[in-house]
Amino acid sequence: MKALPYGSWASPVTADLLVEKVVGLSQLHVDGDDLYWLESRPNEAGRHVIVSNDAGDAIPGSLSARTLVHEYGGGDYAVADGRIVFSDYRSQRIVVDNRPITPDDGGRYADFDIHPGGRSAACVRERHLEDGDVVNDIVVVSLDDGFVRLVASGHDFFSAPRWAPDGRLAWLAWDHPNMPWDGTSLFVDGELVAGGLEESISQPRWSPDGVLHWVSDRTGWWNICSEAGPLPPMDAEFTYPDWVFGEHTYDWLPDGRLVAMYTSGGIDHLAVVAEGAVRTIDVPFTELSCVVAWRGGIAAVAASGTESEAVVQIDVDAASFSVLRTARESTLDPRFISVAEPVEFPTEGGARAHALFYPPTNPDAEGPPDERPPLVVMIHGGPTSAASPALNFVKQYFTTRGIAVVDVNYGGSTGYGRDYRQRLRGQWGVVDVQDCANAARWLADEGLVDGSRLAIRGGSAGGYTTLCALTFRDDFATGASFYGVADAEALAADTHKFESRYLDGLIGPYPAARDLYRARSPIHFASQLRVPVILLQGLEDKVVPPAQAEVMVAALRANGVECEYLAFEGEQHGFRKADTIKAAAEAELSFYGKVLGFDPVL
Repeated sequence: MKALPYGSWASPVTADLLVEKVVGLSQLHVDGDDLYWLESRPNEAGRHVIVSNDAGDAIPGSLSARTLVHEYGGGDYAVADGRIVFSDYRSQRIVVDNRPITPDDGGRYADFDIHPGGRSAACVRERHLEDGDVVNDIVVVSLDDGFVRLVASGHDFFSAPRWAPDGRLAWLAWDHPNMPWDGTSLFVDGELVAGGLEESISQPRWSPDGVLHWVSDRTGWWNICSEAGPLPPMDAEFTYPDWVFGEHTYDWLPDGRLVAMYTSGGIDHLAVVAEGAVRTIDVPFTELSCVVAWRGGIAAVAASGTESEAVVQIDVDAASFSVLRTARESTLDPRFISVAEPVEFPTEGGARAHALFYPPTNPDAEGPPDERPPLVVMIHGGPTSAASPALNFVKQYFTTRGIAVVDVNYGGSTGYGRDYRQRLRGQWGVVDVQDCANAARWLADEGLVDGSRLAIRGGSAGGYTTLCALTFRDDFATGASFYGVADAEALAADTHKFESRYLDGLIGPYPAARDLYRARSPIHFASQLRVPVILLQGLEDKVVPPAQAEVMVAALRANGVECEYLAFEGEQHGFRKADTIKAAAEAELSFYGKVLGFDPVL
């Protein structure tokens, strides 16, 4: 093992490896003995492909199953009796048996659930009208002729239409300015069952014997509820924030036992809920999603700190599993892998915040004894989201080179209960920035990183926190903003419907709180930002339009601040193309090396 400057270690994690034979895995569905899932393929320009465990690709190469409802999509397809129903990305029309059945009128459809009779599907419809208004509702679509029947309207948003075995239909609805993690209402055939302005409900689902279940945070945590009575409460979260449609974290085994994913301490677990108790299953996964009953056990998308995301089959009684499909064929020698270390640290007002720390790890190199590693602070998007403890090659891209990483679950993150999530109410651009800075400073005080070589990076809402931290504080030497918000006021005035009132809760009602928006927008204080910055942006981004980055870049350059700007054609909110992902990774690493004083091996 050689003593080499941190940041200059040779790494097996190249930019090519970040996208080499990599797919995104999501949205598991069961149809009899068959299991289906959705693959997002960067090497096919981000195409979304429905895949069967038995027959492989289930849709032709000319089609991509991806809806744009809420812009973020999800719930892109459903399958029953071998019949696949999905939203075609190019036209947004519903496709059945590989032919479009709905009019080519710009209507969008998502979150499909096929009726027990198999002749129709309930879904969310989104219409963009000529006057600019966007209307969402619940409809039932005939799978034979595409006839659309309106079922529910009158709310700003709808999600999760789910059929009972006897044909009753449940769904969720909510209105501005709430987001689904703030307050939602649960309906069955138009009758209010649960929820409201101060209770977040997710994932209504009918048990095989027709009992309605859902996840509610009425206890302060997202726990599973039932119309037959409460399930055992836990200080744990049994769902994720509903940024996308179709989340699926619990299901029933053939013997009636409920199997569920829950998050505690930033780590996901799998458990059986039966006879008034929750029994955790000893499987080696730290992240779980898409939990569905299949072949007497369950299938899920799972990952660990040392293994990439995969579709797995789990025997819950034997606590054993088999892998059906991995997200990447390439493996990484475990000796190079830095595994997440959950940490808790002090922050403003005597509060405690959470993060996942990744120390530099490389069996072939170590840092000089008188040197501490640089640190990259990672900020998840949302901001209502959470850092993942699963193996992530982007983090290993840094740690294998001798750069520490901390992924911060600042106040407002999910996984720690409603009160922790509510810490960000009215405080976006304040609490998140404080927590990220305090995480970095705490690690420096502990002697784990070099406090003079701190970088901060984030995408979307994480990009906003990045720019705020660089503008309003002096903790960081540099940063990278991926499609980040520079002007909160512009975001409030120019974004899609789903998030158009999101900032009411994060900052304040607009335009009444206009002065506060301006005070928390880095674009108006660019003269205070004096450290080098790299900004990366998709030119077709409808969530955070390119103008946000372009105005910020112009202001920085006018002030003589070192700034790099990379704009990518054909990319939206989040990079999906292999060439984009590679170019962004190499540019970011090179930029850090130039600023923080190391020579990276690309």
